[in-house]
Amino acid sequence: MSRPMGDSHKRFLQTLMSNGIISSIQAKALHRHCCETHGAHYSADRLDEFIDVINANLQPMFMYIRKGMSEEDGVQYYALVNTAETDITRMSSDYADNELELFRKTMDLIVDSENGAASSTDVLNCADSLQTKKMKKKETELVLNKFVQDKWLNEKQGVYTLSTRCIIEMEQYMRLIYQDLIKVCHVCHNVAIQSQICENPTCGIQMHLPCVAIYFKGRSDPLCPACNQFWAHEIPEISQSQSGRSQSQSSPAALAPTPSTSSTRRSRRS
Repeated sequence: MSRPMGDSHKRFLQTLMSNGIISSIQAKALHRHCCETHGAHYSADRLDEFIDVINANLQPMFMYIRKGMSEEDGVQYYALVNTAETDITRMSSDYADNELELFRKTMDLIVDSENGAASSTDVLNCADSLQTKKMKKKETELVLNKFVQDKWLNEKQGVYTLSTRCIIEMEQYMRLIYQDLIKVCHVCHNVAIQSQICENPTCGIQMHLPCVAIYFKGRSDPLCPACNQFWAHEIPEISQSQSGRSQSQSSPAALAPTPSTSSTRRSRRS
């Protein structure tokens, strides 16, 4: 029988549900805050055990707190995943049918792209071919902004990518729908959407950019870890977030308040 959740666990879970996703730095700060607020025993190195208690109690409800990595900077995040739903229908309570269809089409563009991204122009063009109900340009832009605000998509200079939350929560859906188009990172073994790919045609392994940075750190002659051929891509720098120096948004106050409780890839279709 699983250990019951205390008030500290419940507060942690409520805060995670309110925010959708939190970074590992935020999770560590929140863990301490919840334990100290409710007088529970706190140990900085026992966050995983703390979350295990929550997950054991969530299992009968087909829910699970899952850990994943940002493909952009390598930061670790935690998100609440519904393991019983493998479709985008989990978003149906927040979006209209044509908005969900737009999200599916945007995901199609991103997954099938050469660089794990889709331009705003391509996404806006999708709105003209929606089967449920077509959208005007302004309406489409507003919906896309909502996807970004709700942390399902990232947007930078008119280019959209799948957010960390989306990849963590939608991993089962993507594996089911896209199958052979979905690859995993050779280093961390998680789904790789934005990645570099070995140019050896008989190899073709993929690695996230943050994983590339860590794997090849300090190596003057980078070789593919699978086929030992030269890695013909620019090696990115390790970000401050990866090196652990970034402490932004580490305070629980940066999270939504809760009530007290008792770059370069070959085309995926090539």
